[in-house]
Amino acid sequence: MMKRIMTFVLAALFSAGVATAAEECKNRGTLDEMYCDENMDLVADTPKDENDWKDPRTLVFTYTPVEDPAVYKDAFADFQEYLEEKTGKKVIYYTVQSNAAEVEAMRSGRLHIAGFSTGPTGFAVNLAGYVPIAVKGYPEGFQGYNLIVVTKKDSGIKTLDDIKGKRIAHTSASSNSGNLAPRAIFPQYGIVPDKDYTVVYSGKHDQSILGVAHGDYDAAPVASDVYNRMAEAGRINPDEFNIVFTSPKFPTSSFGYAHNLHPDLVKKIVDAFHSYRFTPAMQETFGKADRFYPVTYKDDWKVIRDIAASTGTSYNQAGLKKMAEKEAAKAAAKKAKQ
Repeated sequence: MMKRIMTFVLAALFSAGVATAAEECKNRGTLDEMYCDENMDLVADTPKDENDWKDPRTLVFTYTPVEDPAVYKDAFADFQEYLEEKTGKKVIYYTVQSNAAEVEAMRSGRLHIAGFSTGPTGFAVNLAGYVPIAVKGYPEGFQGYNLIVVTKKDSGIKTLDDIKGKRIAHTSASSNSGNLAPRAIFPQYGIVPDKDYTVVYSGKHDQSILGVAHGDYDAAPVASDVYNRMAEAGRINPDEFNIVFTSPKFPTSSFGYAHNLHPDLVKKIVDAFHSYRFTPAMQETFGKADRFYPVTYKDDWKVIRDIAASTGTSYNQAGLKKMAEKEAAKAAAKKAKQ
């Protein structure tokens, strides 16, 4: 059944919007044939034909399925109301269960505004016409996070070199800090994933961290912001962990809109993101960030694209299919255990 579902999803993903591909385009870059990038900013241009502009009565919004989706539905409730006020439209929250499903939803036109996690942002840009405009941040800059390697204090692992020969949890194939960055960065320290240690995919950052806590994995590369939120929420006791490696800062999950929304609507959406200020509850949830800080995919995601390139990850149909298959396999395995 899962195989049939994935076949249907992927068929819909890669066949939607064929008519747009016929539009003359002087530059497409790495974007799918449905989209055009004549202004060279690496994201899809607004369609030339005004008949292709979308102005839906109801806007659909979601946030990346990094942890418990219900937590983030509640966390964004106030911002959702603000979007309604700024756009004059009803805004509903759409819960997604995988990164591939989120990309497919925007590509098919069922999702208009979204937050994509750092790694899958590239897939959303190239394959779904997604235009990132912001990340969580502060007055002085955007909120970043680090790749950290966590292990239990009594594991005997004191340095990054000590993970050799161990069972290490990566999160998912598309995750930046949970998979791509370790594969790009660790070889610089003489450690090659899958060669020097056994990679086991956990599915999510919180599952990697909890798996380390329960002894399922010897260590795990995870996003520092997820680890910190779990510690602040009391889901883990940081005194029971050691952090044996910390990378340079990466941008957090991006927020943006579908490229084919009506330009007047886009202006209202962009203004909503840039003028909104987080509630105290949101600041507590998101590491004291108090706003959406403006970013561009071309400049601020360059480090992420470089990591993807160094690991052989292509933000194309084949890459997304591979990610979707892995997510489906993990979902099936999890269901089998229940």
